[in-house]
Amino acid sequence: MRGERLVAKRFQLVIAAGVIFLAGLGAAALPGSDQQKAPSQGLSGAGPVVNGTPDDPLRDPREVHLRHIKQLTFGGQNAEAYFSFDGKRLVFQSTRPPYSCDQMFMMNVDGTGARLVSTGEGKTTCGYFYPDGRHILYSSTHRSSPACPPRPDYSKGYVWGIYSAFQIFKATEGGEIVGQLTKGPGYNAEATLSTDGKKIVFTSARDGDLEIYSMNPDGSGARRLTWELGYDGGPFYSPDEKWIVYRAHHPSAGEEVARFKTLLAQELVEPLLMDLYVMRADGSGKRQITRLDGASFAPSFFPDGRRIIFASNYQAPGSSQFELYSVGRKGKNLERITFAGGFNAFPVFSPDGKMLVFASNRNAKQPHEINIFVAWWVP
Repeated sequence: MRGERLVAKRFQLVIAAGVIFLAGLGAAALPGSDQQKAPSQGLSGAGPVVNGTPDDPLRDPREVHLRHIKQLTFGGQNAEAYFSFDGKRLVFQSTRPPYSCDQMFMMNVDGTGARLVSTGEGKTTCGYFYPDGRHILYSSTHRSSPACPPRPDYSKGYVWGIYSAFQIFKATEGGEIVGQLTKGPGYNAEATLSTDGKKIVFTSARDGDLEIYSMNPDGSGARRLTWELGYDGGPFYSPDEKWIVYRAHHPSAGEEVARFKTLLAQELVEPLLMDLYVMRADGSGKRQITRLDGASFAPSFFPDGRRIIFASNYQAPGSSQFELYSVGRKGKNLERITFAGGFNAFPVFSPDGKMLVFASNRNAKQPHEINIFVAWWVP
């Protein structure tokens, strides 16, 4: 049944006014609105209009868990912002002049001091701080070519490019690369670190499928954690390092399996259907925790490790309408968090749990604009 929906919606997904799932795979973009509004809302360029209050103009009154939403970037395509372990800075990816594809930037948590911390060459994605605050990791294609990789061929449907040129690098906060953590053929990206800094979890195609692996912070000791055919990606550790949450889709029907393998051989993947899974840090105890239509992705844990926050278009599957939701680690108590309409994704809590950072096209002024926002969290 899900395979039939995949085929039916392959060419229906709205691609305009978004950033085509920024960063290739940790990201998504496709602004829309909630299910009751016209799917074309926001597609003319400006983002959804938020009917906020004078003291909180960027917050929809129904967003009861958010307060004092502040926009940190203005213009361009910005996504995947992650806090430093002291909660004072953010590392994020952005396509902005003079760059024609994503580069890695760092800024203070109030939006000041934004500066380039990648090489300015190739395409980057999925930055993350080391606990020492003096180093970051990110994936980049610059060692293969200084040029941006070619955009995916959308005549094949709505697809992401999973470029084999992506390798994971360690760099100083000043932008100096001090190590290449992955090598060899196969896409390597979507890396995050455990709270204690002892493990990195990431996605790789090194074994011919898109699977999740862990490794030591210096790149040694890589260990495969998932084995199911399909796309397993976007992994995050729980704050106590005992669990990993990730998104996945495992094709089962014959035609769906064949299409997945054909696209993978062309360094492409089709992200129209995804659900969330959890497993223990050693790969055991895998459990699917959402069974929703459409694509659910970008999961990360609440500070207590008992709930997960994520983005989904399940209320308007196949559309560009993504909102934030939360769900218990065992798959219960689904709750909607954002109501602004358009595109809302990549939610991550500050280490102390007091703030939430996310990407959204609310208040966008230009076509394809996605910005970073931060809000105080109300339990």
